[in-house]
Amino acid sequence: MSAVASRARLEAHEPPEEGGVPRDCVRLLVSSRRTGNIVHGRFRELLRFLSPGDLLVVNTSATLPAAVPAMRGDGVELELRFSTPAPGRDSERYWIVELRDGDEPFGAVEAGEELALPAGATARILAPFSGTRLWLAHLDLPRPLVPYLAEHGKPIRYSYVPRRWPLSAYRNVYAAEPGSAEMPSAGRPFTPELITRLVTGGVLVAPITLHTGVSSQERHEPPYPERFRVPPHTARLVNAAHEWGGRVIAVGTTVVRALETVSQPDGTVAPDDGWTNLVVTSERGIWAIDGLLTGLHEPESSHLEMLRAAVGDALLERTYEAAFEHGYRWHEFGDSHLILP
Repeated sequence: MSAVASRARLEAHEPPEEGGVPRDCVRLLVSSRRTGNIVHGRFRELLRFLSPGDLLVVNTSATLPAAVPAMRGDGVELELRFSTPAPGRDSERYWIVELRDGDEPFGAVEAGEELALPAGATARILAPFSGTRLWLAHLDLPRPLVPYLAEHGKPIRYSYVPRRWPLSAYRNVYAAEPGSAEMPSAGRPFTPELITRLVTGGVLVAPITLHTGVSSQERHEPPYPERFRVPPHTARLVNAAHEWGGRVIAVGTTVVRALETVSQPDGTVAPDDGWTNLVVTSERGIWAIDGLLTGLHEPESSHLEMLRAAVGDALLERTYEAAFEHGYRWHEFGDSHLILP
């Protein structure tokens, strides 16, 4: 079997619920930095690997239906994907967007070009933002962006997901504030029942918000600035957990980015909100978190740079070898990986 075919075999093509598998029954691979052990389980067994006094930090950003049809002046039909508001500009009128022709980025546009969107809306391309894939656009919409997308948008999907699924398939059960172009998918396997069992078992849960953009990191691009908020009560809980000997477990790389943005080298964090352009690498290191609950990422993904900082090269390589050998599934509908101290 070729490497491409082998990788395609591991792609999760649909929500697990469609195959009769509840969200919290996806597989869970657990790796420990201290022991080097790798254990296989199910996500609903999470309490087996956590202890009273541990703190899970989750991202409560809700996924937007961020993709809308767009038409060029010459009649060429594209898809426009809303990524994130342009930093420092009116968030209703200026956005960073991506254009797609089928499953490929479309870069053959020029500054000043106007695209027709549903319901008489337009997006005027102002300037490139990142290479020829992301663009700064001026929007003229008939209503505010979130309700406009609720009426005319669809969730972003890639070719490994062959059919469309409703927005509910792309939202975590604790999602509260619409703003992410793509799902902060590490939290997808949680169910209300599982969260209740965790809290009853003494595990604390606290929120941050980080609104994700489109997956630039899947094409070797560094993450660009994203909006975040770390509330005061979450900062207090992170600091308290460290004081009493609990472990702070980030649910997803978005949580790592938010907490590390407001952390000090001694691991203390302070509440804050705004924009973060932090890129977590092995050289910089991890300060605020002790563990990470995440999905399984392709080799090209810059998420792996963050995972190297969290787990180290040797254990990360062994973990991915085990995931490949045992057929773990990748992407937003796939399986999970818990990294423990």
